Amino acid sequence: MIYTFAVYTAVTLVTGGALLLVWRNDRTQAFTRLLGLAHLILATNPLAYLLWKRPEPALQVLGQLGLIGLSTGYIVLLILGGAHLSHRTISKGSRWALVGGFALFYGVLMVGMNPRLGQLGLATCNTLVGLMLTWWLRRARPGELLSGILITLCGIDQFHFVILGDAGLEQQTAVAAVLRVMLCLSLIYAAFERSAKQIRGLHQRFQELVDRSHQGVTVMRNGKVAYANPAFLRIYGLSDPAQAREALLKPWLDATVPEADRAAVVERTRRIIQGDVAQESWEGERVSLDGRRLQLRFSAWQVDWDGQPAMQMVVTDDTERQDAMRALLRRATCDELTGLPNRSALLQRLRELFAEGELSGFVLVSLDVDRFKLFNDAHGHRVGDQVLQALANALSQQLHGHAEVMRLGEDEFALLALASDGAATAERLTGTVRELLTQPLQLPEHQFFLDVSMGVATYPFQDGGPEGLLQAANAAMHEAKRLPGTSVQYAQARTHSGMGALLTAEQALRAGLKNEEFTLLYQPKVDARDHRLVGFEALVRWDRPGQGRISPLDFIPAAERTGLIVPLGALILTQACRQLAQWQSEGGNAVPVAVNVSPLQLLDVGFPAAVMRALAEFNVPPALLTLEITESAAVTHMAQARDQIGQLRQQGVEVALDDFGTGFSSLNMLRGLPLSTVKIDRSLIDPMPAPDAAAVVKSICDLAGVLNLEVVAEGVETTEHAAAALAAGCNVLQGYYFAKPLEAVAATGWLQGRR
Repeated sequence: MIYTFAVYTAVTLVTGGALLLVWRNDRTQAFTRLLGLAHLILATNPLAYLLWKRPEPALQVLGQLGLIGLSTGYIVLLILGGAHLSHRTISKGSRWALVGGFALFYGVLMVGMNPRLGQLGLATCNTLVGLMLTWWLRRARPGELLSGILITLCGIDQFHFVILGDAGLEQQTAVAAVLRVMLCLSLIYAAFERSAKQIRGLHQRFQELVDRSHQGVTVMRNGKVAYANPAFLRIYGLSDPAQAREALLKPWLDATVPEADRAAVVERTRRIIQGDVAQESWEGERVSLDGRRLQLRFSAWQVDWDGQPAMQMVVTDDTERQDAMRALLRRATCDELTGLPNRSALLQRLRELFAEGELSGFVLVSLDVDRFKLFNDAHGHRVGDQVLQALANALSQQLHGHAEVMRLGEDEFALLALASDGAATAERLTGTVRELLTQPLQLPEHQFFLDVSMGVATYPFQDGGPEGLLQAANAAMHEAKRLPGTSVQYAQARTHSGMGALLTAEQALRAGLKNEEFTLLYQPKVDARDHRLVGFEALVRWDRPGQGRISPLDFIPAAERTGLIVPLGALILTQACRQLAQWQSEGGNAVPVAVNVSPLQLLDVGFPAAVMRALAEFNVPPALLTLEITESAAVTHMAQARDQIGQLRQQGVEVALDDFGTGFSSLNMLRGLPLSTVKIDRSLIDPMPAPDAAAVVKSICDLAGVLNLEVVAEGVETTEHAAAALAAGCNVLQGYYFAKPLEAVAATGWLQGRR
């Protein structure tokens, strides 16, 4: 008996240990751990039984408790292991319920019944659990189903003691040892099947990933390809996997690898396979077997392949991305219409030249087509594009080898030439362009003669970096545009700084309008006979922060050039009407105030309505407002001026022709415009009382008298001026002889005194 128990204990220890070793190698097979522990528990079962059979009461109790605990642990671990084997889940609460229930059940069997009846309950319970596990595993693999059957047989084996008593115990133990060995083998086989299935699944998943990968994957060993996925074959233009076998041999290298890289490929492969480096990455140009040029990226490392060192390599086809990057770079640095390098390319080239400090110098010519808009307006944009393309081709051919030709914008080009003698090179370049443009440009349906304006900047004569050099050339080109025909101007420091100052002034002007930094001064106009005040002219001044009061001669041209003269004119009109309203409210001694109107305001069809809204806002009678327009504006926009002035006169607003006699005077203009006043320019008053000057002024006054126009003489600064103007027939005088432009407070004093 003792020998049989010893064998049984050894068997359960070995089988339990074997199952735990299986679990240790594959932790996903949790049933091997649970059932292995169950076998180890069985190994102590004979000891507990022997203690129970001892005559000493204490040892009997200890044996009983041991059997209860061991039986409970075994059956619970058996159920949990079988559940895992059949892919079932038992909750944590259910597990504790199993432990408590079986402990109570086995306690009742061991304490309240005789051994054979207790064994009957135990055998029945174990058999039923075995049958339950067999049912759970009925659709499982053979090895797993066999495990359930063997567990059932182990339960049935326990009926030996029930039937035969102590006489059947040895037989029961021997059979149990055999069944336990068979159960262990079946469980190990089940674990092996599961591991093999997992391995096959992982292999299949890996194979699918590799086969479907867009990256080429290959394994190279002994100078040949041991494996290549479809992407590798596709990248290199292979139709048959057998073609890839020779990938590291000389014919393959000669066909796919540039000659300069072949030795490096062989050496790199040797280092990786021998383990000299853990991993290497590189990229380069390759050629597919069907003739395509490829840009590939490689990454490779050493692997074990069938027990031998090999190199696994991942190949990424970067050709499309590289082509796209080159296309983007070309679009970013190349003009689409002409194919010439663009402004970005020019600035990059200039940066390179400035970085190469050893260069002795270079010349930059900014070239702009004169009146290019005429080509688009007269023939359409298609012909305009043809003109630009023809000019680009002509310049490129004529200056090939002498200068780089670039297109910077709509009709603007640049010529860049390295030169140690900047001035001489610039003269040769511009001379070549002049000579080229003496011949017409030939287009498919037309031929055109062109004029261009060229600005020249040279380094190191002009510095300031790439942007500064280009700005200097552009500034010189704009200076050249003031000259007729194909013209050239060389960049000067004052030209560049002057344009910078101009830009600064324009920006400050915008801020000044926003912040209402403009104010009005009022210069009196007096009767020519008694010098009595008859009106004021409102003159705008700019109180620029940090620079003081600015004359209109300095900011009016910038306002007209930028279009800011329109909001500035509206501001002047509003301030003049506000001041007239204030004078009216202070005693009703207001006199007419003249406000200058720009040509841009005169072209606005809504200008008359805007004037009337300003008068109505401040409740000022129209007769108190005089609008002064320049002679040049009236002549240039005769038709619009006639309509606008007519509308204003119908509303009761007086209109004066300012600066008369300075450029475009004509009888037809005076007769055709509905004017009320003519202002003789100061340039005609200043020479008086010289007889010829007096005669000119008198003829104007006689003409105005015939047309019922009042005559105002500007620039009266001396007694002689006043007397001569009166004698010539002027009705009103204005000038420093009477008063300089006055602040509103001083003008109010004049108004109250009626001086």
